[in-house]
Amino acid sequence: MLVCRFFLLMLLLNLLPSAVFSQTETADQRAVELRGTVTPERAWWDLQRYDLKIEVDPEARTIVGTNEMTFVPTSLGKRLQIDLQAPLKIEWVKAGERELKFAREGDAYFVEFESDLNVGTVSAITVKYSGKPRVAKNPPWSGGVSWQKDKNGSHFIATSCQGIGASVWWPNKDHGYDEPDEGMSIQITVPEDLVAVSNGRLKKKLHDQENQTRTFLWEVTNPINNYGVNMNIGNYVSFSETFSGEGGDLDVDYWVLDHQRETAKKHFKEAPRTLRAFEHWFGQYPFYEDSYKLVVVPYLGMEHQSSVTYGNGFKNGYRGRDLSATGVGLKFDFIIVHESGHEWFGNNISMKDAADMWIHESFTNYSENLFVEYHFTEKEAQDYVLGCRKLVKNDRPIIGEYNVNGRGSSGDMYYKGGNMLHAIRHTINDDNKWRSILRGLNKKFWHQTVGTNEIESYISQESGIDFALFFDQYLRTTKIPVLNYQVDGNRLDYQYQNVVPGYDYPLRVQINGEVVSIKPTEELQTLLRDEAIETFEVDRNFFVNSRAR
Repeated sequence: MLVCRFFLLMLLLNLLPSAVFSQTETADQRAVELRGTVTPERAWWDLQRYDLKIEVDPEARTIVGTNEMTFVPTSLGKRLQIDLQAPLKIEWVKAGERELKFAREGDAYFVEFESDLNVGTVSAITVKYSGKPRVAKNPPWSGGVSWQKDKNGSHFIATSCQGIGASVWWPNKDHGYDEPDEGMSIQITVPEDLVAVSNGRLKKKLHDQENQTRTFLWEVTNPINNYGVNMNIGNYVSFSETFSGEGGDLDVDYWVLDHQRETAKKHFKEAPRTLRAFEHWFGQYPFYEDSYKLVVVPYLGMEHQSSVTYGNGFKNGYRGRDLSATGVGLKFDFIIVHESGHEWFGNNISMKDAADMWIHESFTNYSENLFVEYHFTEKEAQDYVLGCRKLVKNDRPIIGEYNVNGRGSSGDMYYKGGNMLHAIRHTINDDNKWRSILRGLNKKFWHQTVGTNEIESYISQESGIDFALFFDQYLRTTKIPVLNYQVDGNRLDYQYQNVVPGYDYPLRVQINGEVVSIKPTEELQTLLRDEAIETFEVDRNFFVNSRAR
């Protein structure tokens, strides 16, 4: 009997790890689904507006606040999902004065109405929440709230939440596909010796002498992606200028710490230069109504809409380094240029799913060399973008898995994606048409969320070239095309290798110094010249490797 019990116990112990793993795996899959999928509880209502009100206690590192979420049902429904990440907690949810039932599942909360809401009728709920939000471990890459002090000992606080999600510090519909059509307000109450800066325009400042606090009300009139919403708190001072652009006069504001004012006034001259270059390439700045501002923060920087954050130390390059190793990268401030480029790609045109993050990062990486071309020379622009090719890893495809809040290759969506777009430009071989495509993208998808297919289709349609296989090659594989060739007297044999089936995009090459266009395929082709071929070289602007047999 004792032996039987022993074997039974051993059997249970052997089964236990697999059972625990299965339960954990199932829980993880459910969490991924709730975060990355347009769940049924998200799908039936269209977000119209957020009105966020928060009080921040820097000493306790806590937030207490409410968020009113206005929406319109597009189909019948009574159960909706909102998101808020632990350790923050929702205290109550109300529709008007009526308190609603809700249940929590991980970082998702499911709110129940008594009956289905009427389709097309404007509705609203208010969410009360509180707690200590997650501390940012390595902002902006590992986000949350940064609770820092400036060099004078004053509180210096900022949020960053790309990837991790805006629900790390405020409750919202935390999926990229749905933005508030009518914008939002952000009201922040802080101790009276501090200033709070957020997106849009500052509409009101209130001083509560009794409670020794100040409240700052910011208003955003345009749609805004959730991770683009930010909160910055510090000993800020501001100065302003006016940029005369394609949309008229744009208010440009700078928010810096008191001791940085004079340095910033000199260094931030980079901002209007950046706006000028990008309006040339991409069209009108997308948020004239909400202004443009640069805000100093205690981390490197981020593309928060109309509130671009900056922490590059008032240096050119990336923290004083040239990513391209050509010298060109030290001609401009990387953070001002790159993060401002996101106002067009990322904030104006926003991805529906995190798998399509390349739409934000590849175009914005490419914007850096367009800035160089506008203000310096075409050669230097090419030197810069091609110099960054050494940073391409080809570790995994640029496009990630859909519906899991997952990105593809985090580095390659920058440098490989930027070089892909540069190669597309040279494949089209018409700079005026290419510029019209870039401007047309921002006009066609003005203030919209999109997917990769929409961007691919637009570029193919407007260029007159079907780039489907081109995008497959660079976005969905880790393979760089290889031009395999052999020279024999006046004969050139050549073919593509390491390509997706059917890949046949043309290349420009130099033969004996003469520019020649060829159209390789996977099949061996032959070109005969009148004279012996002494030199052969592929134009460096095409993103292919060449190999002599």
